Amino acid sequence: MSLETDTQKSDKTGKVYLVGAGPSDVELITVKGKRLLEEAEVIVYDRLVGNGILMWGSRHARYIDVGKRSGHHPIPQEEINQILVREARKGQKVVRLKGGDPLVFGRGGEEAAALKKAGIPFEIVPGITSAIGVPSYLGIPVTHRDMASSVHIVTAHKKDGSLPDIHYRSLAEGGGTIVFLMGVSTIGNVMAGLLEEGMSPDMPAAVLERGTTSAQRKIVGTVGDIAKKAVREQVQSPAIILVGHVAAFQDMDWYGNRPLAGKKILVTRPRERSLRLAALLREEGAEVLELPTIRIAPVEDGEGLSRALDGIGAFSWIVFTSPSGVRIFREELRKRRQDVRSLAHLKIAVIGEGTAGELENWGLYPDLVPEQYDGDHLGEALAGCVKAGEKVLIPRARIGNQTLVRRLEEAGAQVTDLPVYDTEYESFPWVEYDREFASKNCWAMFTSASTVRGFVKSAGDMDLSKVTALCIGEMTAGEAERAGMQTFTAARATLRDLVDLAVKMAAKEREDGEGQRQPDGEK
Repeated sequence: MSLETDTQKSDKTGKVYLVGAGPSDVELITVKGKRLLEEAEVIVYDRLVGNGILMWGSRHARYIDVGKRSGHHPIPQEEINQILVREARKGQKVVRLKGGDPLVFGRGGEEAAALKKAGIPFEIVPGITSAIGVPSYLGIPVTHRDMASSVHIVTAHKKDGSLPDIHYRSLAEGGGTIVFLMGVSTIGNVMAGLLEEGMSPDMPAAVLERGTTSAQRKIVGTVGDIAKKAVREQVQSPAIILVGHVAAFQDMDWYGNRPLAGKKILVTRPRERSLRLAALLREEGAEVLELPTIRIAPVEDGEGLSRALDGIGAFSWIVFTSPSGVRIFREELRKRRQDVRSLAHLKIAVIGEGTAGELENWGLYPDLVPEQYDGDHLGEALAGCVKAGEKVLIPRARIGNQTLVRRLEEAGAQVTDLPVYDTEYESFPWVEYDREFASKNCWAMFTSASTVRGFVKSAGDMDLSKVTALCIGEMTAGEAERAGMQTFTAARATLRDLVDLAVKMAAKEREDGEGQRQPDGEK
C-alpha cells in the first residue's frame, strides 16, 4: 500500500488515537479500541497487529502499513511520527494501532511526544501487553502467591538493534518473574548475563512463541539450557522469554484442551453474516480470521422490487434463497411504510435454516423448507406444491440457480425472478494468503459458491491445492473442487454442522497423530 505524501492542511485538525491491539487474539482488543477502529478514517499499523484485528476497521478507511513485511524494511520511527502528524493535519481521525500496549516498549511515548510538539490532539488507549496476556494463554501465571510476588518486564534489545544495558544482578537477586520482550535473537546473551550474576542454572525458564494465536507454543527449560532449546526448536519472533519459578507451572493449561485448539479458520461469509459462525468456532477453540470474500450490494435501481410490491396481491408464493434477500425485501417494505399484513395471503418458501432464521426474526415463519438446503431441492419441493398458473416471486441475487426457476415453470407456475442484490467481491491487501496457508492447520470455511469465487479472486496466483476447504453443501464444495482445493462437506447445510465437521476433522487428526507416535503394533 502506498503512503500519502500530500501535506495539505485541513481547516480542522484531526486527532490521533494510540491504540493497543493486545497480543494478537482478535477478542483481546478493548471495547474502546474496537470502536475507534470502526470509526477511523486512517489506520496506521505494524506487523505485530493480527489480521483479524485489522478486520474491525471500516472498508472505507485508508490502511498504512509501517511494519516489516515481505519486500520492504520497517519504516523509521521518525517517518511514522511524520505520517501521524500529516494525516491528522488533513482533518482525519487516525488510529495508530500497536501490538500489545502502546506504552510497554511500543514507542507510544515517542509518538505522543511528536504529536504534542506538532500541536496534534491525541488519546492513548491501553491494550493487554504480551508480557501478561501471552503467559496466561500458555498456562503460566506471572505472579503466584507461592512462587512469585512481583513481575519485571524487560526489553531485550535497544531500538537500534544493539544489546540493552540490563542490570542483571538486580534481576538475579530480586526474585519474582522476569519477562523479556523482543529477545529471541539475544536469548543466549540474556541467559549468560543472568548466570554470570549468580542466578541458578536450574531456575525454570520458558520461551513462549506466537502467543494467543493457533500457532502458539511453549518451550520449557531452565536458565542453563533454554537458549539451546530455543535454537533447536527454531523459535521465531514474536516470542517472549519468561524466567522464574512460575515457568514450571503445570496446573493452568486451558487453551489446548478445546476441540479446535491449534486450528486457524478463515470465515469467508459477508461481514454482516459472519458473527454467529465465528462465535461458534471460537467457542470450540479455533483462532478465527473473519475474511469476507463477498459483500451484498442492493441493486441501485430498486424499481423492480417496488413494482413487485405494488402488485404483491397477485402472487401466491414468495421464495427466499438467502438471508440477504429477506433483509433487503424487509427494508424495502419499511421504506415504503408498507404494512407486513400486505403479505398475509402469501405462502413463503425458504432455502434452509439460516434463511428461515432471518425470516423468523421478522416474526414470520416459512410454509416450506426443503430437507436438503440447496436450490435444486428447493425447486423440487416447491414444484410439488405450486398450482398451474400461480405466480411466484423470487427476490434474490442477480446471478442465481436457474434450476429453481426451470422446475417451477415446468410445474406451470409464472415466475418473477427478481434481482434485488448483487454479490461483489472483497479483498484485503494486508492478507498474505500464501503465508496463511503455509501451515496445514489453517483451513478455509465456505458457506456458498460465491464465497469460494470471491476467495479465488482475492488469493490471486496462490496454489489453491494448499487450501483445505470446509463447505456447507455440495454446490459450494463443487465450486471449491473446481478451483483445486482439498474439499470436505458438512453432513447438512447448517452452520452447526459445518462447525461439527471441523471438530470431527481435528479429532481425527489428533487420533492419527497419536497413533503415529505409538510403538510399532500399537494404535
